[in-house]
This record gives sequence, structure tokens and C-alpha cells, in this order.
Amino acid sequence: MGKVLRILLVIVLFIIFFEVGLFSSYTIVTAEVPDVKGLIEMQMDQFSNLFSSQNVNEVFVKEPTHVNFSNKKDVALKMENISNVDGVNVDSMNASTYEDTKSGKFNITIEALGYAAPNSTSGQIVISQKPSYKVIVSSVASYKNDQLVVDTDQMKVNSVLKLF
Repeated sequence: MGKVLRILLVIVLFIIFFEVGLFSSYTIVTAEVPDVKGLIEMQMDQFSNLFSSQNVNEVFVKEPTHVNFSNKKDVALKMENISNVDGVNVDSMNASTYEDTKSGKFNITIEALGYAAPNSTSGQIVISQKPSYKVIVSSVASYKNDQLVVDTDQMKVNSVLKLF
């Protein structure tokens, strides 16, 4: 029993120390008296959002569902344009979603290998088949005429990773 009380006391002291540090840093940064109620409400909102049922479900959701879509060439061209790479390998495209694919529209994540511009050294152009980037984009997909189509107008770059 005494050990549990000591652990609880340490946790309470840590929280108090954290709050005092937060309020003092707020005062130093803004040169104003902190709004204690507002700061505590903000922390509680962030804490409750972190453990909301939607976020918890997203963490414990099954593996992503791999999907095949029909407009791969259009998607590759759009990926090339918005990610500023010089080419995207259509054969390396991998699309997946965590959402129900039977619904009307759902979010989709697409990964593909990207290529850099050919290197020119001393008058020679060296074309390499080795990909230079991994491009990851997200968009919305839906079924049109019984084919899954990715909306290229809603595509956003999540990341462009340099491969070594």
C-alpha cells in the first residue's frame, strides 16, 4: 500500500511540476499573465482527442487493404508533377487504404518509386534505371463504371524520400 501511495505521489508531483513549468514558460514567452483555465482546457481537449474512440480505433485497425485502380498513368503523371521528380514507375505503384472499399469514396495512400533527372558529367549523359526517390501521396478513390478511379485533383504529397 505504501509503495502505491509513493508512486501516486510522484505522479501528482510530476503533473504539478509540469503545470508550473507550462505556466511560467507561457509567461516568459508572451509576457502576459497566463489564462490558467484556458491552458488547462486546451490540455484536456488535446488529451481527450488523443484517446478518442476514433484515434484508438485507427491504432488498432487491421492491416491496410491493398487496392488496384484503373488510372495508373494519370496518377503517375500527377505524382510526378506534384512531387517534383522526373519520373514515376507505374509498375512499382502500391495503393492501400484503411477504410471500407465498398463505400462510395474512401481515402487511399499510393507509394511509387521516382526517378531523378539523368546526370551529365563531362558531356556524357548517364541514364540510370535505379530509382532515386520513394514518393508517397494520398488522395480519394471511388468507383466509376465498376472501376476504381483515383481523383488526381485531390492528390497531396505525404513525403518524398531520397533512396541511397
